[in-house]
Amino acid sequence: MSRAMLNRVLLKLLFLSAVSSFFINSSFAQPVLPQRTISVTATQGIHFGTLCLNGTSGGSVTVGYDGNRSSSNIYLSAIAPIAQPAIFDIKLCEGRNVIITYSPTTTLYGSNGGTFTMDIGPTEKGVSGSSFPVNGDCNFITTLRVGGTLHIPDYSPAGVYTGSFDITFEQE
Repeated sequence: MSRAMLNRVLLKLLFLSAVSSFFINSSFAQPVLPQRTISVTATQGIHFGTLCLNGTSGGSVTVGYDGNRSSSNIYLSAIAPIAQPAIFDIKLCEGRNVIITYSPTTTLYGSNGGTFTMDIGPTEKGVSGSSFPVNGDCNFITTLRVGGTLHIPDYSPAGVYTGSFDITFEQE
């Protein structure tokens, strides 16, 4: 066999081994990982319902994450709007955890003056700093309900009191 033919055969073998190595290596590629982006939608705000002071001294109203309402020195009316917890819908792939954090209090401002303080939480998944796993697959929504306690000072003016609170959802 001539030297030129030997070089061609060796070149073909080298080319074929390089091509087969490429295919062998690519067959062990990692599967595509699920989405890592967390999506949160606030679907319902917390509401303490219709209420009024018993006299002139203040009191408090609590709405649990389960929607149950209780009070101390406050008359709870059955007139609409009714009490309800805040609800957040969380979408994140299964196998991941979410850490929730929020400030312990916020202020609500009255339409006729006055302020109330609201303690935030707990949630159905725990207090601020708690971690919990998400449900189902990447298309399933995990619901988080948040309760709170409203502190009403003495001689508070009647009106509608509104405010907001920040809650952070972090995946781990």
